[in-house]
Amino acid sequence: MGKKSTGLNAAKKLKGRRKEGNWHNKWFVKSARSVKERSDPLEGASQGSGIVLEKVQLEAKQPNSAMRKCVRVQLIKNGKQVTAFCPGDGATKLVDEHDQVVVECIGGKMGRSKGDIPGVRWQVIKVNDQSLDALLHGKLEKARK
Repeated sequence: MGKKSTGLNAAKKLKGRRKEGNWHNKWFVKSARSVKERSDPLEGASQGSGIVLEKVQLEAKQPNSAMRKCVRVQLIKNGKQVTAFCPGDGATKLVDEHDQVVVECIGGKMGRSKGDIPGVRWQVIKVNDQSLDALLHGKLEKARK
Protein backbone atom coordinates (compact mmCIF):
# COMPACT_ATOMS: atom_id res chain seq x y z
CA MET A 1 0.00 0.00 0.00
CA GLY A 2 1.24 3.47 -0.83
CA LYS A 3 1.63 6.69 1.04
CA LYS A 4 -1.22 8.39 2.87
CA SER A 5 -3.18 11.00 0.93
CA THR A 6 -2.27 14.63 1.52
CA GLY A 7 -3.73 17.78 0.14
CA LEU A 8 -6.89 19.82 0.23
CA ASN A 9 -9.44 17.11 -0.56
CA ALA A 10 -7.81 14.21 1.26
CA ALA A 11 -10.07 14.14 4.34
CA LYS A 12 -12.59 11.65 2.94
CA LYS A 13 -9.88 9.20 1.97
CA LEU A 14 -8.11 9.53 5.32
CA LYS A 15 -11.37 8.99 7.22
CA GLY A 16 -12.03 5.87 5.19
CA ARG A 17 -8.54 4.51 5.90
CA ARG A 18 -8.98 5.05 9.62
CA LYS A 19 -12.39 3.37 9.59
CA GLU A 20 -10.93 0.38 7.74
CA GLY A 21 -7.96 0.12 10.10
CA ASN A 22 -10.25 -0.20 13.09
CA TRP A 23 -11.17 -3.71 11.99
CA HIS A 24 -7.61 -4.84 12.70
CA ASN A 25 -8.03 -3.92 16.37
CA LYS A 26 -9.55 -6.84 18.29
CA TRP A 27 -11.09 -4.60 20.98
CA PHE A 28 -12.89 -2.55 18.34
CA VAL A 29 -14.16 -5.69 16.62
CA LYS A 30 -15.42 -7.14 19.92
CA SER A 31 -17.40 -4.01 20.75
CA ALA A 32 -18.64 -3.40 17.21
CA ARG A 33 -20.00 -6.91 16.90
CA SER A 34 -21.24 -6.73 20.55
CA VAL A 35 -19.77 -10.16 21.25
CA LYS A 36 -19.68 -9.67 25.03
CA GLU A 37 -23.36 -8.80 25.37
CA ARG A 38 -24.41 -11.86 23.43
CA SER A 39 -22.09 -14.37 25.10
CA ASP A 40 -22.11 -12.95 28.65
CA PRO A 41 -24.38 -14.99 30.98
CA LEU A 42 -24.97 -11.89 33.14
CA GLU A 43 -26.06 -9.96 30.01
CA GLY A 44 -23.84 -6.97 30.70
CA ALA A 45 -24.62 -6.65 34.43
CA SER A 46 -21.74 -6.52 36.91
CA GLN A 47 -23.37 -8.96 39.33
CA GLY A 48 -26.12 -11.54 39.24
CA SER A 49 -27.96 -13.72 41.72
CA GLY A 50 -28.54 -17.41 41.35
CA ILE A 51 -29.27 -20.69 43.11
CA VAL A 52 -26.53 -23.16 44.01
CA LEU A 53 -27.08 -26.47 42.20
CA GLU A 54 -24.04 -28.40 43.42
CA LYS A 55 -20.57 -28.04 44.89
CA VAL A 56 -17.70 -29.00 42.61
CA GLN A 57 -13.93 -29.24 42.94
CA LEU A 58 -11.74 -28.31 40.00
CA GLU A 59 -8.10 -29.23 39.58
CA ALA A 60 -5.70 -26.30 39.34
CA LYS A 61 -3.60 -25.89 36.21
CA GLN A 62 0.07 -26.86 36.10
CA PRO A 63 2.45 -26.34 37.92
CA ASN A 64 0.03 -26.06 40.88
CA SER A 65 -1.76 -29.06 42.27
CA ALA A 66 -4.81 -28.25 44.32
CA MET A 67 -8.54 -28.81 44.28
CA ARG A 68 -10.19 -25.42 43.88
CA LYS A 69 -13.59 -25.26 45.55
CA CYS A 70 -16.32 -24.01 43.26
CA VAL A 71 -20.11 -24.15 42.96
CA ARG A 72 -22.44 -24.58 39.98
CA VAL A 73 -24.93 -21.71 40.00
CA GLN A 74 -28.12 -21.32 37.97
CA LEU A 75 -28.78 -17.64 37.33
CA ILE A 76 -32.25 -16.41 38.18
CA LYS A 77 -32.59 -13.85 35.39
CA ASN A 78 -32.12 -16.24 32.46
CA GLY A 79 -31.63 -19.79 33.79
CA LYS A 80 -28.05 -20.08 32.49
CA GLN A 81 -25.59 -22.12 34.52
CA VAL A 82 -22.13 -20.86 35.50
CA THR A 83 -19.33 -22.21 37.66
CA ALA A 84 -18.33 -19.77 40.39
CA PHE A 85 -15.23 -19.89 42.60
CA CYS A 86 -15.61 -19.64 46.39
CA PRO A 87 -12.72 -17.45 47.60
CA GLY A 88 -11.37 -17.92 51.10
CA ASP A 89 -10.35 -20.74 53.41
CA GLY A 90 -13.34 -23.00 54.16
CA ALA A 91 -15.76 -20.88 52.14
CA THR A 92 -17.54 -23.89 50.62
CA LYS A 93 -18.58 -25.01 54.10
CA LEU A 94 -20.70 -21.87 54.32
CA VAL A 95 -22.37 -22.42 50.95
CA ASP A 96 -24.99 -25.17 50.73
CA GLU A 97 -27.09 -26.46 47.85
CA HIS A 98 -30.24 -24.41 47.14
CA ASP A 99 -28.70 -21.31 48.77
CA GLN A 100 -29.17 -18.02 46.97
CA VAL A 101 -25.81 -16.49 46.02
CA VAL A 102 -24.61 -13.34 44.27
CA VAL A 103 -21.81 -13.82 41.73
CA GLU A 104 -19.53 -11.29 40.06
CA CYS A 105 -16.71 -11.39 37.54
CA ILE A 106 -13.34 -12.49 38.96
CA GLY A 107 -11.63 -9.87 36.82
CA GLY A 108 -9.01 -11.90 35.01
CA LYS A 109 -7.10 -10.39 32.11
CA MET A 110 -9.22 -9.61 29.06
CA GLY A 111 -12.38 -11.02 30.66
CA ARG A 112 -11.01 -14.54 30.86
CA SER A 113 -10.51 -16.82 33.84
CA LYS A 114 -7.99 -15.74 36.45
CA GLY A 115 -5.09 -17.60 37.99
CA ASP A 116 -4.91 -21.37 37.88
CA ILE A 117 -8.63 -22.15 37.75
CA PRO A 118 -9.46 -23.31 34.22
CA GLY A 119 -12.62 -21.85 32.69
CA VAL A 120 -14.01 -20.20 35.82
CA ARG A 121 -14.81 -16.51 35.35
CA TRP A 122 -17.11 -15.88 38.31
CA GLN A 123 -16.78 -15.73 42.10
CA VAL A 124 -19.30 -15.86 44.93
CA ILE A 125 -19.56 -12.67 47.00
CA LYS A 126 -22.81 -13.13 48.95
CA VAL A 127 -24.67 -16.10 50.41
CA ASN A 128 -28.34 -15.60 51.36
CA ASP A 129 -27.85 -11.79 51.30
CA GLN A 130 -24.87 -11.96 53.66
CA SER A 131 -21.32 -11.13 52.67
CA LEU A 132 -19.18 -14.26 52.25
CA ASP A 133 -16.17 -12.29 53.51
CA ALA A 134 -17.97 -11.31 56.73
CA LEU A 135 -19.11 -14.91 57.27
CA LEU A 136 -15.53 -16.18 56.82
CA HIS A 137 -14.10 -13.69 59.33
CA GLY A 138 -16.77 -14.53 61.91
CA LYS A 139 -18.41 -11.09 61.82
CA LEU A 140 -21.78 -12.66 60.90
CA GLU A 141 -23.54 -15.92 61.62
CA LYS A 142 -25.16 -17.67 58.67
CA ALA A 143 -28.87 -16.92 58.58
CA ARG A 144 -31.42 -19.66 59.02
CA LYS A 145 -33.82 -19.91 56.09
